[in-house]
Amino acid sequence: MEMLEGPEGIVSHLAGNTSTSAKHASCKWHPVHSTPLGPKPVTLVLQELQEVRPEIDPDVLTEQTKYKAYLPGPGIFQCSETGLAFEVESEASIVYSHDTWTMHLKEADQKVWVPVGPLFNIWAQPGTVRAVYLPHFVCLEDVDISGCSIAHFESQQMTIQKPTKVMAFSAVLENPSFSLLGVVWRKLRSTISLPMHSLVLIFHQLSAANTTLHLYLIPDDISVKQAIEKQETSWNSQLIPKPPPFSPLFFGYRYHVSSNTQVRIMPEPHLPFCYKSPKEQQLFVEIYIRNMAEEIEFLITDRHSDTVVWRASLRSGDFSRKVSKTSSGAEFMKKHKTELCSRMGQLSSILLNLRVEDVINSEEEEEVEAQNTKQKKNQFLLNLAEKKGPKAQEKLYKVLQLKDPFLVADLENN
Repeated sequence: MEMLEGPEGIVSHLAGNTSTSAKHASCKWHPVHSTPLGPKPVTLVLQELQEVRPEIDPDVLTEQTKYKAYLPGPGIFQCSETGLAFEVESEASIVYSHDTWTMHLKEADQKVWVPVGPLFNIWAQPGTVRAVYLPHFVCLEDVDISGCSIAHFESQQMTIQKPTKVMAFSAVLENPSFSLLGVVWRKLRSTISLPMHSLVLIFHQLSAANTTLHLYLIPDDISVKQAIEKQETSWNSQLIPKPPPFSPLFFGYRYHVSSNTQVRIMPEPHLPFCYKSPKEQQLFVEIYIRNMAEEIEFLITDRHSDTVVWRASLRSGDFSRKVSKTSSGAEFMKKHKTELCSRMGQLSSILLNLRVEDVINSEEEEEVEAQNTKQKKNQFLLNLAEKKGPKAQEKLYKVLQLKDPFLVADLENN
């Protein structure tokens, strides 16, 4: 394993992460030694990666999102949605998705290895990718990075590979063979845990009595964040953006949640900091505020050291933003039909999902595609769903929410 030093040898993630700037401020780089030695900081030089926006393809049957990235090459390109990055020497198309550690990491292996980043399933033509940059959330300050490895799952078997180099927010593997890949760390034998980058997510329950909040404390894993946002959206909640903790957190520690005013925190005012895969139910506390003041301060304290690791204020303005109204598919289609005719995109993918859901058949799909303009195709599909009734319109609405959530949100908010 190699740690590159100097201006030419260091690349850092700058895209696709909500707390990147905070990370850059708090972490150092460490060289790797063949035998464990005390960590020594090296110069950190930031080089912005080229951002690529993938095509996002939600699979209605498996409820799994696939990302399809076209890389014009040559260069190092980072996915704006996942933080995953690829180095290629020529143009390439790569498909990838998140997977679940608990489905693949056996119980015996869990005693030795700790997942410290998302698990990815990656498909690419052999030889097209020179290196893959797998995200991790370990803060490398004062950490011996010789414990960092990459787990590769193939045919239900795990092999451990040493990364070519370890960087502030990723582990790099050159000349990879693809299937399931993710960053793991060998468990420390001592009682000292690894310092982790983390996020605090706060959601306002819009349909609950008075002011009810859900507060999550999670590792800085974008796949977990996306899973929480999806779940909370289905509960009619609104995210209240707040900064991440200003100190690293540690797995296995319990963190105390408190406020400067009278609030109810349930089931208890503390959270264990742990890593759960995106498909698992994430831990949170519910905070009930009977009378919302102009400003309320919240704190999260490390119970081991009795030090504050996060502080934020909630203001009345945080709850006054315009939010989308929940409507039925039929109501949405009727109200926004004109806009949908002109603005609805990704039609081929929408039609495929509708056919999988048995909303339309192959002949009806061909009829839609036979129209000679985009607007006529959209209008034909909307008319077809309307003729089939409210259930068909509801299915189309759900597919459109998955395929183009920003369009749906824009129409519902205007």
